[in-house]
Amino acid sequence: MDVRHLISIEDVSVSWWDELYRQCCDIIARPGDYSLSCSGRVLATLFFEPSTRTNFSFQSAMMRLGGSVFGFSEPGATSTAKGETLADTVRMMSSYADAIVIRSPYEGAAMAASLYSEVPIINAGDGGHFHPTQTLADLTTISQKRGAVGNLNIGLCGDLLNGRTVHSLVLALSKFPNINYFLISPRELSIPDYMLTHLKNQNQKYIEITSLESTLPQLDILYMTRIQRERFADPKDYDRLKNVYILNRRKLMAAKEECLVMHPLPRLDEIARDVDDDPRAAYFEQARYGMFIRMALLLQMTHLERVAPGPAVSNTALRCTNPKCITATETYLPALARESDRESCAYCDKKMLTI
Repeated sequence: MDVRHLISIEDVSVSWWDELYRQCCDIIARPGDYSLSCSGRVLATLFFEPSTRTNFSFQSAMMRLGGSVFGFSEPGATSTAKGETLADTVRMMSSYADAIVIRSPYEGAAMAASLYSEVPIINAGDGGHFHPTQTLADLTTISQKRGAVGNLNIGLCGDLLNGRTVHSLVLALSKFPNINYFLISPRELSIPDYMLTHLKNQNQKYIEITSLESTLPQLDILYMTRIQRERFADPKDYDRLKNVYILNRRKLMAAKEECLVMHPLPRLDEIARDVDDDPRAAYFEQARYGMFIRMALLLQMTHLERVAPGPAVSNTALRCTNPKCITATETYLPALARESDRESCAYCDKKMLTI
């Protein structure tokens, strides 16, 4: 196991994924053999942003392993409402738990948490940035339904600007051979520049388009996402774009018979109910596979030794100006640049400015 904290899927190797997936397959085949695997272990779930599937998936995964769970999904009922810093919250929770799952509306929150935790941090979504455990669920679904990851045309459709599940999935798929990306979105919600930079640096084949219908016949996987109301500053912009893509049974007739329709959920109107009974609809199976792969993840990460974090020290004189970055609210955090790009913020990946 070569992962201490799961902050971004970019930081993990294909060999790590292969090991985790093998364990997941064994759990699926013999779930009873794992019912006490995390007995005596404790998971903390810190959800500073609403969640249904991810929160309950982690809880269910931990309980099926025989472990215990505590946490919150209403930060207003915690000391956070009194002004407690993220660092202090994480320090306290890592005193009680063997691993911490965190979701935040701020980009880079999970990375910030890892600077102060004695136990593994698992990113359950940081704003519109990344969602690596959803990507593990996606890779599991693709592997289970197609036999392997690789050699596919994938259409990523919807809010690609704020779609953290899309960003993480692109980072993961770029590790596998022969992936062609069809990036389907309105121009206002096109994929961020730092993701395009990644695709270019990895010599990935992609095309940015606005039409779903014309692309469908070419796809092996259609990954639908919702237009996210919570990421819009102006409700009028959301109302204008919310129904720009709607997949229904009539449109799906143009897709390949073996095409998979995936969605990280929750869905609104972007997938009509008449698609649910189509054999190509994989999104509910995707949610169940997410529980099994999280069981494999927790089995490994909750058994890692506690490690006292080192001092959090800045490595750049630049400053992040992204208002959605965790550094905008947790102002004590050290300024950190990415090792691979000294002008980009290590928390949120946005370009930084000279102070």
